Amino acid sequence: MAQIKKTEIREAILKSALKLFKRKGYVATTTAQIASGAGVSESNLYVYFPSKFQILFELYEAWFRDRIDDLEGRLAREAAPRARLHLLLIELWRDMPLHDNGFANNLMQALTTVARAEGYRPDLLRWIESRIEAMILAAVPAARQARFVGGGLAHVLMMAQDGFVTNVHLNPSKPCSDETIELFCDLILGTRRAAGA
Repeated sequence: MAQIKKTEIREAILKSALKLFKRKGYVATTTAQIASGAGVSESNLYVYFPSKFQILFELYEAWFRDRIDDLEGRLAREAAPRARLHLLLIELWRDMPLHDNGFANNLMQALTTVARAEGYRPDLLRWIESRIEAMILAAVPAARQARFVGGGLAHVLMMAQDGFVTNVHLNPSKPCSDETIELFCDLILGTRRAAGA
């Protein structure tokens, strides 16, 4: 007989996992700990989620979508192209890697330990890259926009983010530098920042 899934149990599992992932990280968190924190048996946890990776991915997807939605709202209030790009890169390369006790590093840990068969889907990455591309196009002058259509730059920015996430985990006192952010703004805009700006 099929077990009826209850929303409150599912939410308790997600809440327990989020707390543990933020505190201990993906690798150090076990499904037994998640189940215990949710007040369910480990076998019951698997009724709701086929793997620890699926639990993390669901949490990470909601976390990242919220961050991107918030970023778009903040970018809409910036008029200057450089200020928009600067804000975009600061969020992707400095703020997100540090946010929630380095929560983004959980995905890096998971992706390096998970088997392909555990259900990784690139849908989230594609969605993020399409949103980032739109933010870039809204920030660069019309004459430069054609260079950035097709997702190449957005993909590079996300792959760089993976590196900055890992770096923050290994060396939290050395996040992405202002100089790196400004260099990429210069490259994308095709101009140099004015001295003293």
